[in-house]
Order: sequence, then C-alpha cells, then structure tokens
Amino acid sequence: MLTLDKIYHAAFVLKDVARKTDLIDATNLGANAQIFLKTENLQLTGSFKLRGAYYKISQLSPEQKAAGILACSAGNHAQGVALAAAEMGIRSVICMPDGAPISKVEATKRLGAEVVLVHGTYDDAYAHALQLQAETGATLIHPFDDELVIAGQGTIGLEVLEQLADADAVVVPVGGGGLLAGVAYAVKNLNPKIKVYGVQAALAPSMYESVKCGSSVTLETVPTFADGIAVKTPGEHTLDLVQKYVDDIVTVCEDEIATAILTLMEKQKLVSEGAGAVSVAAVMFDKLPLKGKKVVCLLSGGNIDVNILSRVITRGLVTSGRNATLQIALEDKPGQLLGVSRIISACGANVTSVHHAGSDPNMAITSCFLTVAMETRDFAQIAEIKAALAREGFQIVPIRQG
Repeated sequence: MLTLDKIYHAAFVLKDVARKTDLIDATNLGANAQIFLKTENLQLTGSFKLRGAYYKISQLSPEQKAAGILACSAGNHAQGVALAAAEMGIRSVICMPDGAPISKVEATKRLGAEVVLVHGTYDDAYAHALQLQAETGATLIHPFDDELVIAGQGTIGLEVLEQLADADAVVVPVGGGGLLAGVAYAVKNLNPKIKVYGVQAALAPSMYESVKCGSSVTLETVPTFADGIAVKTPGEHTLDLVQKYVDDIVTVCEDEIATAILTLMEKQKLVSEGAGAVSVAAVMFDKLPLKGKKVVCLLSGGNIDVNILSRVITRGLVTSGRNATLQIALEDKPGQLLGVSRIISACGANVTSVHHAGSDPNMAITSCFLTVAMETRDFAQIAEIKAALAREGFQIVPIRQG
C-alpha cells in the first residue's frame, strides 16, 4: 500500500539525486488566478519521471538488479530509468513506441540504455516489454502503476506544501496517473483543504473517461501531440487513488495546449512539452473554478521535440489571435493591394506574406483573390482590420481548405 512514510522515504532517497525544483510566481500568464509554476521541466532529464524511476530501482534486491531491468516509455520515463540504472550499474532495456520524438530516443541511448523501438503507441511498447520480461526474467519498472513509482512522484507534493503552504489548489497533468496519484495522496493526507485537479489532453482522455464511468476505460487511439500523456488505459492502482483523492479532472484541446506552450516561452522564458503544459492550459482557459485562488501548476516536463516546436508555436499564435490570414476578393486593377496594405498598416498590424491568385475557376475573370498573412496583437485587432476593410468596400471571403 502507498503510505506517507513511503513518500517521505522516497524524498530521503532522492535528496541527493533529484533536483528540488523551483516554485515560480508566474505573474505574467494573464489568468484569473495567482499562478505558481512547479518547474519539473527543469528536473534532471527534463522531467519528473526521474523521481519515481530512481526510487523504484533503488528498492530492488541485489538479485533483481543483477537480472537487469526493463521499462516502457514514450520518452521521459525512459530517461529516468536509464539514468537511475546507469548510476547503480544495472543493465536497462527500454521499449519505446516508434513514434516517440527522436530527441527522447537519442537522449535515452546517451544515458546508457538499450532502446527497442516498437511499432504503435505506448501501450504497444508496454505489451512488448511484458513479452521481454517473460523471456528474460528482468524486472519491469512500470512508468505509473506501481506504488514505489507513485511514492517517488509524490515527493513533488511534499515540496509544493513546503514551498507554498497556503496554496488553494494544485493542478497536475495526467496520462496513466502516477504523478497525479502521488501528488494527490501526499497533498490530501497533509492538507485535505487543498484542491487537487488533474488535466488530460482531450484527444487522450483515458483517466477522465475512467473516472466518469467509475471503471477503467481503454481508448482505441490517442492522437495528441502531448506524447508524454498519450496513454490508452490508466493504471489500476492510479485510478483507485485518483478516485479517492482527486477533486476533478478536466481536458484541454490541442490548440489550448499549444497556446500554453507559447505563453510559457514568451512570458515565463520556460520551455514545456505538451504534456507539461496542460496544467497551465486548464488555468488559462478557465477549465477549473480557480478565480482569485493561489494555484500551483505542475510543469511535468520540458522535453519537446524541436522538430514540431515551430508548428506548436504557429498554432499557439493563431489560437491566441497573434497570427491571422485573410482572403479578400478584389477587382483585378491597379491600386487594390495598396488600399488593403494601407488599412492593415493603419490598424497597426504587420503583413508577413501576400499571395495574389487570379486563376480560381470560382471567381469572375476580372477578379482575383488576395491572401494576406499578418502578425496581430489579438482578436480585437483582427476584428478591427476586418471592419476597416469592409468599410472601404473590400469583401473578405472564407479560405477554402484543400
């Protein structure tokens, strides 16, 4: 059974291993709550996963250590296991989905683990790890459904209470549930008045649906870019703990996650992966009753794939009204482009690209479509530009997809 004693013991074991991450007062996020960020994205290996992995491995018997260890992971648990195993001189084999970010795969290899790429999702990697366990006798270090792993993650709850004793709420990302279960158990047993909320990606809501149904739900697909919480089935132990100690679970969409990542970079100078930013997204988009409260948002990881970072930033800019594209139907005659650009300039926006098309079969031969991409301040400025164009007789038309 999970106990506070185990969490305190985990904190003792981890005191010289895991970084006690800072709790930052995030005054620039513009939400209706006073937000504090627990920066596990700055943890060693870039994620909280080191805590649970190291504590679990530290408690293995000499015989288990000699037989080696196995793990399955989308990337963050893999790095935590690899680092812990290397420090203790234990052979480690990590099964990872073949869609895991290359940066996470390579980081795991650099830490000394043998990586086996498995076609499919995290759950497929888990099935392969179970097969290898049966064949080799190695110990499987589960990423979330293990009481010692949960105890290791629960040390974050102890730190939060030490750093902000008068917190009103703690908001935690959730995939399989190890982090949420550990933090909730620690917080609720030490101060039951503090609310604990979980946040899941809307495209991977396995824990959300399981709590709502009262029993474990397995999803067919989890197509979120927040790969760290893309789990089809929550853990049995974690689901039980979440049902007992968590006040509510909400979901956030991909655009909201992207906006949170962008905001954290721009306003707080912090890099977060999708899974790490869902807690901030939930607060920014008012998914929880937190107005005027002191709220700790846990940034669970910062290992975002740089190859998708630019796309995430672009999505965040569009979602927050910082980037807009308009298509305008024009008469194909001199001065039209000048008229449009004058209006946009007068409204204070910046044109980043212009495309002139005169061959669309849906338009009159004497007409053309002008597509203008702009950097804008917010949605109010976009509306101002549209109104000014309409007053001058320009017709804005929907941009056809495909």
